[in-house]
Amino acid sequence: MTEITSKELELISDALTAEGLLCKKARAYSKTVTDVDLASTLMKIADEHEQRYSALLALIGG
Repeated sequence: MTEITSKELELISDALTAEGLLCKKARAYSKTVTDVDLASTLMKIADEHEQRYSALLALIGG
């Protein structure tokens, strides 16, 4: 495996922070809306962010 540079690690770290925050916010919003379809869509969005978070974490061996 190719070594990750410090700049790449910094970018991945920033992306992890963003994906984690977006996932948490989408899940939180899904619990506050009354529209069932909107809540479902927000949960799907949260799942997509969680998948990207996991993929980024795997890049750095986490």
